[in-house]
Amino acid sequence: MRMNIQRNLRGSNRRAANVTLSSALLDEAKQLGINISQACEQGLAAELAAVRKARWQEENGAAIEEWNNWVDQNGLPLARYRQF
Repeated sequence: MRMNIQRNLRGSNRRAANVTLSSALLDEAKQLGINISQACEQGLAAELAAVRKARWQEENGAAIEEWNNWVDQNGLPLARYRQF
């Protein structure tokens, strides 16, 4: 997933934003040579992906449950063609 996030960040338009972060976290990040903007961007991208996934699962959960119930009652649609 990390590779996907980084791939989506490359070449994109950038815009300045103000964020408030813990002083202790900022100090340690600077001591360790961490690029704070990049770390914030990656964290935000990961959070967006998690929220999108949760929303998709919530929006599609009923349909998936209905399909699973149908398969339980009727079996897989093409099961007779399976070679194993």
